[in-house]
Amino acid sequence: MPKIRRQPPRATQPAATPAPTAVQAFQGSEVTISRTPRPAPPVGTLPVADVGSQPLEGPVLKTRGERVAALEVIQAEVKPCIQCKELATTRTQTVFGVGNPLAQLCFVGEAPGADEDERGEPFVGRAGQLLTKIIEACQLKREDVFILNVLKCRPPGNRPPLPDEVANCRPFLDRQLAVIRPQYICCLGTTAAQTLLQTDRTIGQLRGKFHDYRGIPVMCTYHPAYLLRNPGAKRDVWEDMKKLMAKLGVNL
Repeated sequence: MPKIRRQPPRATQPAATPAPTAVQAFQGSEVTISRTPRPAPPVGTLPVADVGSQPLEGPVLKTRGERVAALEVIQAEVKPCIQCKELATTRTQTVFGVGNPLAQLCFVGEAPGADEDERGEPFVGRAGQLLTKIIEACQLKREDVFILNVLKCRPPGNRPPLPDEVANCRPFLDRQLAVIRPQYICCLGTTAAQTLLQTDRTIGQLRGKFHDYRGIPVMCTYHPAYLLRNPGAKRDVWEDMKKLMAKLGVNL
């Protein structure tokens, strides 16, 4: 009787792990960064200013070409700006903003960091990578929105912007938003929210509900850099994004 040769058992292949969804990628990011400690913000006593009653400046530019040309004019003024002597002497370059000039949604941050100062584009470092994941979780792409900062120059050591620096850069921000005329604005962090809404209320007091900037609804939420240090706050940001996207007709 012939011998039966038993074949060794085949090694089982592990099941392929499905790629994470955009929402899972955002919620699962727990990168840490070092940042200059920020002093505790004051208790909010100044209410949100009535900036909604102030009309947007300039004509309504409807075509992409018109808006690109108008933004290039502002960018040409920003590039050689030396109003803030410390920033002008320590920056590598100004960081104007990037995105779709016909965007329905603008994200407004605080100021460029080291990576942004080097590349000349806002939100490209670790916090920027997390912002990209937030945008993708909202079923959008970076090229669908416009991203800019209150300050166009990096503060030394990533320190918080000084009041006179914010005041010097504020006209550029207003003019950018007047050209783009988004349907909605999302302020990322305390500086952006307080600057745009002219208030001293904290981001914790401002987030979760809509405010008004010259007729444009504004949602305030935590800055991605804050989320890198406090991953638990991602739940709050996601709730803010769901409210914002619902206004834009996107069901998350």
